[in-house]
Amino acid sequence: MQSPFQLLLDLFDEPKLTRPPTPVPLVAAPAVEPAAPPAESLEQVLAPHAFRHPDANREILLGEVLVGYEFRRGKRKNIGFSVGPEGLVVSAPRWVGIGEVEAAVRGKSRWIVNKLEQSRERRERLEAARIEWQDGATFPFLGEQVILVLDPRHDFRETGGMLHTDTETLPGMARMTLHIGLAQNAQPSQIRDAVQAWLMRQAKRIFTERLELYAPRLGVQWRKLTLSSASTLWGTAKTDGSIRLNWRLVHFRMPVIDYVVAHELSHLRVMDHSPRFWETVKTVVPNYTELRAQLKDETAPAW
Repeated sequence: MQSPFQLLLDLFDEPKLTRPPTPVPLVAAPAVEPAAPPAESLEQVLAPHAFRHPDANREILLGEVLVGYEFRRGKRKNIGFSVGPEGLVVSAPRWVGIGEVEAAVRGKSRWIVNKLEQSRERRERLEAARIEWQDGATFPFLGEQVILVLDPRHDFRETGGMLHTDTETLPGMARMTLHIGLAQNAQPSQIRDAVQAWLMRQAKRIFTERLELYAPRLGVQWRKLTLSSASTLWGTAKTDGSIRLNWRLVHFRMPVIDYVVAHELSHLRVMDHSPRFWETVKTVVPNYTELRAQLKDETAPAW
């Protein structure tokens, strides 16, 4: 039996309510977002910007840039530096100590880093310009974009292909297409080789015409033209009148081609790059400095 005091407490106590269960929603729950990628480690964040030659045997920190370079010893009088597509190469005489070599590298640090940055940017541009060899691919020819058409109805045996210019499709603009006699299921390597063969035919024709135009103006005679596929040289000339020109020049505008042609023909008069040589080039291509810069800055497709 409860006491009178307990009964009084019970009168003022709040009733205990039972909460019904939370209803299950009938709509589907939103999809769970994928987990965010793991954050970079502190070592990765703090790691210096790096350039590494594939044959690097030494490395040095230039400011905040880590440079792995190939070091060579050889018969030379001084320390030499060269930056190519693969990275930095440092050459030194056998008698020069490694401390002196590293001091020389640090002394050229700004030049080295700038050249490495330019080389990396150029590689990235080349990759971006790489062509996917298929029907509808585009590539530059004399500075204009050409659309590739695989046309199995013709074999174009004599010419390798046929270039069409259509001004009706785009009013005020010329649309160029190159028709190659290959099936739609041709392999990328077959398509690439067919287009390259056509471009090389065009290069031989165009280069010959430009050599014939500029040789009399420079008072020189050329005797033989050879097409080159060099990765770094656009042209060379020999004292016997032999000229080598890179067939990839046909990707560029005609004024750029003319500059390279005049450059090599000028070597038949001056076999160096002295002020007299550049004065010779200027007599036929007055704006050669502008065109030379375009040749360096613009990117031909990677083959």
